[in-house]
Amino acid sequence: MPIAIRAKPAVTRRQWLVRSAATFAVAGFGGLARPYLSRAADRPLITTGIQSGDVSANSAVVWARADRAARMQVECSASEDFKTIIGTASADALPDADFTSKVLLDGLPPGQDIFYRVRFESEPGIAGETQVGHFRTAPTARSSVSFAWSGDTTGQGWGIDESHGGMRTYRTMLDNRPDFFIHCGDHIYADCPVERELKLPDGGVWRNLVTEEKSVVAQTLAQFRGNYKYNWLDPNFRAFHAAVPLFAQWDDHEVTNDWAPVGTADASGYAEDGTSHLVARARRAFHEFMPIRATSAQDGRIYRKIAYGPLLDVFMIDMRSYRDSTLNRRDDHSDNCILGAAQLAWLKRELVASDATWKVIAADMPIGLFSEDAIALGDGPPERREHEIADLLSFMKRAGIRNIVWLTADMHYTAAHHYDPNRAIYQDFEPFWEFVSGPLHAGTWAPAPLDNTFGPKAMFQKGCSGENLAPCYGMQFFGRVDIDGKTGVMTVTLKDVDNRDLWSVDIEPRPDARPGRIMAQHI
Repeated sequence: MPIAIRAKPAVTRRQWLVRSAATFAVAGFGGLARPYLSRAADRPLITTGIQSGDVSANSAVVWARADRAARMQVECSASEDFKTIIGTASADALPDADFTSKVLLDGLPPGQDIFYRVRFESEPGIAGETQVGHFRTAPTARSSVSFAWSGDTTGQGWGIDESHGGMRTYRTMLDNRPDFFIHCGDHIYADCPVERELKLPDGGVWRNLVTEEKSVVAQTLAQFRGNYKYNWLDPNFRAFHAAVPLFAQWDDHEVTNDWAPVGTADASGYAEDGTSHLVARARRAFHEFMPIRATSAQDGRIYRKIAYGPLLDVFMIDMRSYRDSTLNRRDDHSDNCILGAAQLAWLKRELVASDATWKVIAADMPIGLFSEDAIALGDGPPERREHEIADLLSFMKRAGIRNIVWLTADMHYTAAHHYDPNRAIYQDFEPFWEFVSGPLHAGTWAPAPLDNTFGPKAMFQKGCSGENLAPCYGMQFFGRVDIDGKTGVMTVTLKDVDNRDLWSVDIEPRPDARPGRIMAQHI
């Protein structure tokens, strides 16, 4: 049996979540010799912080990074004092993965606050400090759910300036105590180095914390890894990820601006199978540093469904890895796709099979905001990538799939869009909502023009009047979603870095219209 640490006074989940990630040494762990008997220099350290992700009703991924080759040991408990251990797991942290390590904790109780502690051991009897984290497993009974989403971290040269509070949005989101957090992409800006100082419009100076890997455009694997390690230098970032599980997807800046599978390369070019070495390095670093569970069907796949109880299924899609080309232009006659045939077929199957009341599609980019890098091409009937979206929307209507909500980031401002066929050029779909939020910690931009193909209307939008406004001016955004366990009503609130509610809407769930399920609702 593991040696028990001294019990602490019981704390509520609220009290625990607003703390920073706790770090402390324990006298023993798993029956091993006491770590204080070894020299301090021999003890492996947690170099970043700890995080959990892809939480289900009975399992979760836990991640950490060591400073040397070591073995990660993880224990979890339903109480913060760890008097009763309900799960353990271990995995190696090796040089080949930059000493990152992740484990799958399984067999957990549903709908519970779970505390986990992580420690690295370099060899029996030599262990480092312990850090404690938290996540909440998904419920199996109908109960309320709360989560946050956003994207875009460390962009446009705005890095960590401690004199301006660092990455303050992460602290604000932590204060909201969400059950989990969806990061819609641009976890890093591998193509955007940070300089030591940047001048602000008001005459002030933004002073970035600078590291070697973050001071250049990433091309090597070490430089991509260094971009992820840079974010962990911020205490707000570390505290948030220790307390709130992450559902991660990616967009372009994890590789380079506006990248696509074809045509994106550096001087090292392409592998024999035609894949870009640059993209391969970026993808490897992303999976090393994200708490994503492995998908047996395809190693390295990012698109997946995360079930979070009877009220919610989250569909994490990948709008980068299978797209046709870098830009979306009318004069481009290449294949018209942004999801790709296999992913689109998967999404249709999973939506049909979903029994959850709400089906949230977490997307890298919005549908109806004009951008040559995204979907919308401008007013008119569907063209190029819009055909895939039109096909998906029409399929959902024919299949009777309702209560679809799209969440995204990427645009560096926040907005609520309502899509209605009565306003649209293409009309074979049912009305739906799309919500945009971000940036978390990057330059803020002005709202973009809307494309009338699918009839979006901006019910709310907030950005800046110019471009690349620094994070210190308060226009950093995230969204919060609350689903009521009794009524099933979804409340979406757009918020800013100072935790102000900017706009909110209550969305009533509609009855299921899928064949064979309509009658079941009345039995």
